[in-house]
Amino acid sequence: MDKEYAQYLLNKVREDYNLISGDFSRTRKYPWSEIKFLFEDAKEGKVLDLGCGNGRFSEFLKEADYTGVDNSPELIKKAKEKYPHLKFLEADALNVPLSDNSFDFVFSIAVLHHIPSKELRIKFLKEAKRVLKKEGKLIITVWKFHMKKERYLLLRYTILKILGKTKLDFKDILEPWGKKTQRYYHWFSKRELIKLTEEAGFKVKKSGFTKRKNRENIYIVAENKG
Repeated sequence: MDKEYAQYLLNKVREDYNLISGDFSRTRKYPWSEIKFLFEDAKEGKVLDLGCGNGRFSEFLKEADYTGVDNSPELIKKAKEKYPHLKFLEADALNVPLSDNSFDFVFSIAVLHHIPSKELRIKFLKEAKRVLKKEGKLIITVWKFHMKKERYLLLRYTILKILGKTKLDFKDILEPWGKKTQRYYHWFSKRELIKLTEEAGFKVKKSGFTKRKNRENIYIVAENKG
């Protein structure tokens, strides 16, 4: 993907979440119960929630030393209002203003699929690696697209790519949020997610799928090799 266009999409993701922050927080008040098991080992560690949104996943980490980071000022505002006792920081996940080797765990829940281009996704992962302690754990989830409307969008954008009518990469889509905007997504496979994480310098320890009603996710647990 063209670097300039990738940066445009990255900015668009931030602007989109600012735009829909109210709707997002109303419809996503609570953390996903089916991924609670991914937080079990981090209950008392020093934790970074990278792309924390409205902070809802802090509910699983009430005893931890928690820091949430997101580049959407509107979502950070929502997080601070709901969890005033926790630390939240408005910052770019590709350039986090936090010290090297300072966290036991980094969580990135439903974030990486919003990062355009392989180059920027690797940068995102390496930034997570930088702030992790040696042998610290990185926990990632991304959407597993399975619904008919998502498969239709993938087919549509694949055809547009073949015809040279979109700047998106293959397996990228723009999915409508009502009539307000279209959010950027990259459609990951589990194999691709593992390979990318290993390329960024992690050792993948666990991987799998979670499912609840109409929602499916791919997850990985990886270790910082140092």
